Amino acid sequence: MSLAPAPVDVVGSDGLPLCGRFRGLAGAPGWTHLAAPHARGALWRRLHHKRWHFVALATEEVFCAVAVVDIGWSNTAFAYVFDRATGAFLDAFSPLGLPGLTASVGHTAMEGARFALPGRRIVIDADGAHGHRLQVRAGGMRIDARYAGEGPRLLAVGPTLDGGAVHSTQKSPGLALEGRLEAGGRHYRLDGGTASYDYSNGLLGRQTHWRWISAHGPRLGFNLQTGYFGDAENALWLDGELIPLGAVRIAVEASGAWQLDTEDGLLALRFVPEGMRHDDKHLVVASSRLRPGNRPLRRLGARAG
Repeated sequence: MSLAPAPVDVVGSDGLPLCGRFRGLAGAPGWTHLAAPHARGALWRRLHHKRWHFVALATEEVFCAVAVVDIGWSNTAFAYVFDRATGAFLDAFSPLGLPGLTASVGHTAMEGARFALPGRRIVIDADGAHGHRLQVRAGGMRIDARYAGEGPRLLAVGPTLDGGAVHSTQKSPGLALEGRLEAGGRHYRLDGGTASYDYSNGLLGRQTHWRWISAHGPRLGFNLQTGYFGDAENALWLDGELIPLGAVRIAVEASGAWQLDTEDGLLALRFVPEGMRHDDKHLVVASSRLRPGNRPLRRLGARAG
């Protein structure tokens, strides 16, 4: 199945979202131009507009994840470094920010993202037409990375299943990675590794639940989700081709391994985490519960949450 090119704006001239899966990068979504039944008031949009930019870096030695998250009335960021040989997390941070002051997430995937608090900084910037630069500074954690590739980006657009309105997300294939990383007093070269990113921008419900599985190598990669976005973003990258996938079925074994298969029969696998990191936040008006598991498979950088 060949996917249509990504539209410049995911909201059509009639005010309705252009739902579906597309190939390529889109412009900024015009959520303010939505028509019924997706249209909501300005205050509702401000409280429900959520954007995040997530990056995964994987080599034979290390797995690293970095994200900047803006949920409108608040923001946060996180980064962690996992040593695959020892099975230990070398460093991690996950601070809460100040609304409108500490974080910014671009209106498109190529606009990048930033987060800054005293002693902790994340910068994601565009690097040419097909790449990004990532810089992290936080105590003993230092990351300087570049990643790029011309493989097809996935754009998925559709209604949400969580009481929100509509959502869009851009997923990259496996991207060539270079750079260096320091954490836990150890130094790593990232050259020859694989990077991938998830840029998401939507009007989501107050309570949002999902499971996300993403794994990427130079020739093979996939993205799977079950939860607030249904199967809208399920896709397979194979030798430069982007192939939509059906709904995923997930069974978690007593050992912690995940059995995954899609209803169309195109993908079936067993995911065995190398490690797990918990990150819970409980505020007066909100809370989050994150359970990411890491297992880069050979040259595949994998994340499940």
